[in-house]
Amino acid sequence: MIVGVIGAGRVGAVLGAALARAGHTVVAASGSSPASAARIARLLPDTARVSPAEVARAATDLLLIAVPDDAIGPLVADLPFQSGQVVAHTSGAQGLAVLAPAAAQGARTLALHPAMTFAGTGDDLSRLPGTAYGVTAPLGLRPLATRLVADLGGTPEWVTEADRPLYHAALAQGANHLVTLVNEAADRLRDAGVVRPENVLGPLLRAALDNALRYGDAALTGPVSRGDAGTVARHLERLTAVAPDSVPAYVAMARRTADRAIAAGRLRPIDAERLLDVLATPRQEVQA
Repeated sequence: MIVGVIGAGRVGAVLGAALARAGHTVVAASGSSPASAARIARLLPDTARVSPAEVARAATDLLLIAVPDDAIGPLVADLPFQSGQVVAHTSGAQGLAVLAPAAAQGARTLALHPAMTFAGTGDDLSRLPGTAYGVTAPLGLRPLATRLVADLGGTPEWVTEADRPLYHAALAQGANHLVTLVNEAADRLRDAGVVRPENVLGPLLRAALDNALRYGDAALTGPVSRGDAGTVARHLERLTAVAPDSVPAYVAMARRTADRAIAAGRLRPIDAERLLDVLATPRQEVQA
């Protein structure tokens, strides 16, 4: 197919390069920042860097829109589209509604979101095989969407229009918040005098992630799942003294962990009472 990419950011440039590797011709890409220009030169060296409107005109078969979620609507409202042209965006939270101006001009629309984190380098290409894509598409366009995902080395997960925000919220909770949690843990280890926190966290977190994906809530360990209220109280006391900004997040996650442990039968409600009392006290102080 003749392909154009609007938005040569971390996602767009990499997906464009992957489509080129699969035998498609990426004829044009847009990107105004120096970083985008560098990505086009590095990942799409045979592709012309032009304006978004010129990309839309050149991409006679597939136009891939990879810009921030809130920018898709205003961008699409001003672009020229072609009848029969496939227009896909890579947003996780948005569905087909945001592409209505393209559909009104005869384009065929779909949402194609890779459930992967990107650095915008060639290394990302090696991570694409096996990646799941959250796809929203009309029934008639599903065979083409399946082919595109296969060309990218991935597998499709069909998501309804109404469920796109929930789908994306789940990914943000799992991936974006994971980065915050890991860095919070690393910072607290540094506060405790650990010089190389990555050496401590690496094996532990890899095992925890593997177990969570394999066994679900049965993988829960630690003081909350055991109902060790005294240990949690000491955690909170020291966190309050050293890193008070971390206390609300610790309390929120500990409370949610307790809820899940109780529901999974890992923690008896009677054993959780004192623990929940310990967690309720700092929560009330934060609210006050």
